[in-house]
Amino acid sequence: MKKLISASILAIALSVQTAVAQSDTKTGWTFGVLPSVAYDADLGFQYGALTNLYYFGDGSTYPEYLHSIYAEVNRTTKKNGLFRLNLESRALVPGLLISSDISYMPDEMCDFSGFNGHQAVFNTDWADDSKADYRSRAFYKYRRGLFRTIVDIQGDISGNLNWNAGAGVLVFNADRVNIDKLNRGQSDDKKLPDVDLLFDKYLQWGLIDSCEMRTGAFPYIHGGVSYDSRNRTAAPSAGIWADAFVTYTAAFGNLSRFNSLKFNADFRNYIALGTPAAVLAYRLSAQFTLAGQTPFYMASQHNVLNMKRAIYESLGGSSSLRGITRNRIVSDGFALTNIELRLRLIKFDAGTNHYYIATNPFVDAGMVLQPVSVDEQQVRLAAASTGDNADDYFDFSGSVYRPHFSGGAGVKVAMNENFILSVDWATPFSSDDSGKKSNIYVKMGYLF
Repeated sequence: MKKLISASILAIALSVQTAVAQSDTKTGWTFGVLPSVAYDADLGFQYGALTNLYYFGDGSTYPEYLHSIYAEVNRTTKKNGLFRLNLESRALVPGLLISSDISYMPDEMCDFSGFNGHQAVFNTDWADDSKADYRSRAFYKYRRGLFRTIVDIQGDISGNLNWNAGAGVLVFNADRVNIDKLNRGQSDDKKLPDVDLLFDKYLQWGLIDSCEMRTGAFPYIHGGVSYDSRNRTAAPSAGIWADAFVTYTAAFGNLSRFNSLKFNADFRNYIALGTPAAVLAYRLSAQFTLAGQTPFYMASQHNVLNMKRAIYESLGGSSSLRGITRNRIVSDGFALTNIELRLRLIKFDAGTNHYYIATNPFVDAGMVLQPVSVDEQQVRLAAASTGDNADDYFDFSGSVYRPHFSGGAGVKVAMNENFILSVDWATPFSSDDSGKKSNIYVKMGYLF
């Protein structure tokens, strides 16, 4: 099991602006910087920083910004990391919200625990080096690289109703974990054993096609409509944000059979409980495959109209079901909900900047709606041929449609309403949903 050995250094370190019109508004440019330091026994020492610049113009639109520039770089000594630049503008072209994102995300230890959630047995002891039946800390991992470039546009239809369109390219590379790389510099008692991982077994049993290990470029387009009556973007206290859209993803060459058409619907509601300082916020989201199929590493991707986070994965992890292992529930279609009580505890000014501290107890839930096709008889025969028992890896007796639950609470530190440092602690309600009793996530902004 991955062991996180140190904490992050968290600080909103810098803020700059050209002018201040009055104490409750901002003008010109402001920015915040957040450094972080961590150590992972498998991935090594992590170092990096992120920054978000906002332009408020003459302040008449505050707390809404006219331009946002977000940059993040994280790197580890074992070559895992995130390199991202995101641009968003409400003023570049009048009447249009334009956003673009370019990212590169090498991941030497990407989570993979099988298909269809509860149907995939998640034996946490196999990844825990303190247990007698330990196999490898990398047993539920694989190596994934992702390069992404995106442009999204939103325009007005009438009132709060908008049209949305976008295009992008996703370039994936998937392979087994590079055990030799991760073992360099490790003491003998910390080295990973070179054994078959779950990823290897899925390849041997035909659940993952060998062609999916090749580098694949997947251009896509999406389009739909959205409704936005929120009173502000970053942390609304009233209003609704809903969308419905389709995404067509193309594939070529040996991967040409992975063309797909998917449908997404999302509904988010923000309700002030007597005061804007106490808000009930909830999200309902669903994704369906209408036609075609996707490689296993794309089945874990959650399509969105506007890329606010580095990556949207489902289900499990910081962008969907907090506390549950990342990508725990991989399926062709799913539904999820997040419910939060957002409470602003303290509000204060420092220099010319406005701050608040908030907390957000929450409950998350998700379930499979369209399972990945797994032929029980074929799997049993394939597992037996490699000396394995299929029942150690699959629960064919239970329902694949059982929901997964988690819950927790977070702390938010916000500067000028938009630069929001988020620390969430969460735990799964079922022990087979995570190799840890709880997880901590350090991110920017609220989940939704």
